[in-house]
Amino acid sequence: MNASSVLAATPNAATPAPATPNAATPAPATANRAGSHRLSQLDVLESEAIHIIREVVAEFERPVLLFSGGKDSVVVLHLAAKAFWPGRVPFPLLHVDTGHNFPEVIAFRDETVERLGLRLEVARVQDYIDDGRLHERADGTRNPLQTLPLLDAIAAGRHDAVFGGARRDEDKARAKERILSLRDEFGQWDPRNQRPELWNLYNGRHTVGQHVRAFPISNWTELNVWRYIEREQIALPPLYYAHDREVYRRDGMWRATGPVSEPRTSETVETRTVRYRTVGDMSCTGAVESDAASVDAVVREVALSTITERGATRADDRISEAAMEDRKKDGYF
Repeated sequence: MNASSVLAATPNAATPAPATPNAATPAPATANRAGSHRLSQLDVLESEAIHIIREVVAEFERPVLLFSGGKDSVVVLHLAAKAFWPGRVPFPLLHVDTGHNFPEVIAFRDETVERLGLRLEVARVQDYIDDGRLHERADGTRNPLQTLPLLDAIAAGRHDAVFGGARRDEDKARAKERILSLRDEFGQWDPRNQRPELWNLYNGRHTVGQHVRAFPISNWTELNVWRYIEREQIALPPLYYAHDREVYRRDGMWRATGPVSEPRTSETVETRTVRYRTVGDMSCTGAVESDAASVDAVVREVALSTITERGATRADDRISEAAMEDRKKDGYF
């Protein structure tokens, strides 16, 4: 058996043991069918990511993977499962639950954790609002409120390394990141204090109270991610594919109707065929009109796109020109 479909759909899994690979999944194209041993672009990216994951696990004592159920964190989990196959993933998952998540994504998160027999740690923004440590924002979005629960969860779990699915092509602030990114005793990031990473050597040195954020798919693009999902037959939440949904237009984006995303009096609710390029909170994530109902159709669509998924669909990144960088400096992922 191989691990190429560790995260492929297995709807009838009866135990939490690692998923049985799907026999229909094509083997990774490590060797060219013509006999060449030259690696494809996806093989190179996969090899680099698995190397990073193994290095972090070898060097740090209590790593954890930030897992939202979105495509990037799903791919990182898939890579981790391949890195340690046939053993289990040797670290837990951490999700900062804002309370504004799409229900389909939470259901997918829980199904994945149960199927792979993993431990899930959840930090809930609602708990912080209930006891007064945080307050609702005037714009209704909770994404910027994730920082304090995230830092508290890292401290409570004594996690010295935190894996994430951030990619450099998403945002100019993320383009400044190294693969291993040091956070100080307050969980904050200093873009001027970036360590060189020459010859694939990663410096994980840190003092007590500090931790490192690790980004195994830093060098991937959105198109790389989707081509890898296609090749590995990785299951995703259904929101990523075209479906009919009640939406309304705001700030140039189609917002889904829901308890935390209600239209204003002047906004008209319509039923449109849409999909999501990223699955952040309902209160700040827009859909795009699309008829791409399959992985290969999404790959074709993404290949023609001229704007990143965050730039196209995330209202929280439009708060200011430096919205992402400001949140990262405070400790946001």
